[in-house]
This record gives sequence, structure tokens and C-alpha cells, in this order.
Amino acid sequence: MTEFRAIRIDKGDHGHHADYVVMRARDLMAGDVDIDVAFSAINYKDGLAVTGKGAVVRRFPMIPGVDLAGRVTRSAHPDFAPGDIVVGAGCGLGEAHYGGFAQKARLSGDWLVKLPPLLTMAQAMAVGTAGLTAMFCVMALERHGARPEDGLAAVTGAAGGVGSFAVALLAKAGWRVAAVTGRAAEADYLKRLGASEIIGREEFAAPGKPLQKQHFAVGVDTVGGLALANLLAQTRFDGAIAACGNAGGMELPANLAPFILRGVALLGVESVRPRIALRRAAWRRIAQTLDPVAIDAMSEIIPFDAALERARSVVDGKIRGRIVIDMGLNLPPGDAE
Repeated sequence: MTEFRAIRIDKGDHGHHADYVVMRARDLMAGDVDIDVAFSAINYKDGLAVTGKGAVVRRFPMIPGVDLAGRVTRSAHPDFAPGDIVVGAGCGLGEAHYGGFAQKARLSGDWLVKLPPLLTMAQAMAVGTAGLTAMFCVMALERHGARPEDGLAAVTGAAGGVGSFAVALLAKAGWRVAAVTGRAAEADYLKRLGASEIIGREEFAAPGKPLQKQHFAVGVDTVGGLALANLLAQTRFDGAIAACGNAGGMELPANLAPFILRGVALLGVESVRPRIALRRAAWRRIAQTLDPVAIDAMSEIIPFDAALERARSVVDGKIRGRIVIDMGLNLPPGDAE
């Protein structure tokens, strides 16, 4: 396939513009692995890139798409061969390097992981950066020494992509989970994922005291801003919060009280750097831990033709769980890990 369809973002005299285009393989950026992309997924960062509402794209033109899954067609990397089924997530995709909103990709093999055998490509994209980030958060809490018997775990932004997976992964690991959401209608959905209680977002939306009633042993914060400040203030002695998102703002209107009076730890979690050994471990654990039925329940599959409009809607908070894009190639299964 020398020609392929893609969503391309351009910036010129007429401003920021994203649309469907036809490209050729020679237009791709440098890399030692070529991939026929079967599935991608829509992340909040992709919505910001497409709409231009956030400074996500670092060069133009750009193909957005933080996540992709597909079949290797050419490889000069020792870890991969034609026919391998691989997953790419983060690593600058859709920001500095052409990403997954295209039917073909050329990437560094150092950014790729072979698909675990228990997952389909569509399920891997239902997990994607969101599920990977959630697993990184769970693993960070575990490295800190947190255990389910310590008490209640909170998840802010629980109905979103990262939040949904954080609820499911924490529940699978044995935690009692309190899901914090501004969408009361999603209560049943969150309980099916494993939440034991639902807390309204309004309880975290207003400025509160630096130290509040101790409620949570640990937390995964996908929101930032006031939500994170209040979560820290409600965390018990020696608790820990894994912070991975900033939908509520980059500022942290808090003080040192939770840290120096209760010994609370704030654990930063990022999902952009390759750190391939960590990624492989996280993908294996996701495949072994999450029920495929639960993954399917958190996701919706749409055709590529609908992807641009759905990406625009992400920034308005209109999406629950994960939106998977079927790129329309109908690839054979290939060789997983």
C-alpha cells in the first residue's frame, strides 16, 4: 500500500486546520519499523491536537493519534519482523512524530511492544495510553508500598478513559474504590467496573482547608487543580496519591500541610517516555488482569470516517471510557508476543 488515508493537522496563514488527506509512504517520518495500522484510539490529548486548544503539536504538519496497533510490514529493528502485531503508545506520537490517525506508520522499534496474546488489537487500543497510564499509577502506588488493606482508594475523573481503567485495575488488585465523577448518570457504569462508592465531583470542586477529614489511603488523580488539592487534604497518614492528569488545570492550590503533617506522598506519573521494560511489564499485567468483557464495556469502536468529529468532541468532556478507531484495513491476526 503506497497510498493511505490519514488525518493531518496543518498550520498556516489560515490558522490551525485538521482534515482527511491521502498520503504516500514516502511522506512518513524516519523510523526502522513500518506498520499497517489496524486500530487507533482517541485520547484527550488528540482532541487538543485536532482542535488546537492545547499546545500539544510540536511540529507541523502532524498526524495526531497517541495510540496505534497494527502489523509490521518492514523492520530493521532486531526485536521485530514482518507479521508481528505491535502496539505503540505515547513516545511523542501525534506530538513530535506522526501518530496513529493514519493507515500506515513508520516508527522507532524502541517505542513498540509486541501485542500480548490475551488481547486483540481492538482491545489493546481500548486500553491504549489511558489504560497504560492507569496501570503506571497502580504500579507507582505499589512501589510506594501501598496495599489494599490500607483502606479506601479514590479515583478522580473516574468516568474518563484513564479514570475508568484506574477504577477497574484498583478493584482487580483488591482495593475498595471510591469513584469521583461529575456525571451522576455514570454511577452504574462505574460500579460495574468495580467502584464500591460514588462521590460527586462537587465535593472536590471548591477550595477547602489544607487538612480535611482523613478519608482515603491512596488515590489516582486524573484531574489536577482543586480536585488534587482536596484529595491530598483528605488523604490519611502515610497515604499516597498518583497524579497523572491536568484536565482541571496545571495549578496546585495546596500547601505543605498534607506532606509534612500527615506524611502524604505525591507520586508523579507520566506516560510519554519509552521506558520499554516498564511498558512491557505494564502491558503483560493488563492482559493478565483485565477481563476482556470489562475492556469491551469501557470502549466503543467507530469507523475512521467518524474519528475527526469524535476527536473534536473529546475536549468538551462528552466521552465516557474509550473510543477505538477501526482504520478499515481488515488485517489478518499476525503474530502476537
